[in-house]
Amino acid sequence: MLQFYFLSILLNAVTGLVLLFADPSRREETVSRKIPEIAYDETFRLVLGILAGIAGFFKLLTVVRGDVPIVGDLFPAVAGMAAGFMLLHDFYRSRSSVDDESVPVMVQRLVAGRRYIGIIALVSASAHFLFPTVLFL
Repeated sequence: MLQFYFLSILLNAVTGLVLLFADPSRREETVSRKIPEIAYDETFRLVLGILAGIAGFFKLLTVVRGDVPIVGDLFPAVAGMAAGFMLLHDFYRSRSSVDDESVPVMVQRLVAGRRYIGIIALVSASAHFLFPTVLFL
């Protein structure tokens, strides 16, 4: 379906930008970059994370005509789900009292690479938009 195709591109691009440029722990440093305040809003980030995760999941299930099922949209779907997970984890971490030592090592490494996930989401969105029927994009 074309709706999920364009929704996936849009959400990957927005979540990539938010993850790359709007780090809530460095909010004071990034004020001079003129990043919109909505990028730091917890509710916006929560809704964006939920939508990106859901769109990534449904991107695996829906196929655009002429594309290979599952494999054709694997990279943007995984990028959307990872970016959505990052935003949901940020929201959970800001609301919970769990210390960082009790979080599994894999999750700690994933969170440490948040900028890389943002870059991957942006590259995925742009490549998916420019080359719609290329395998693995």
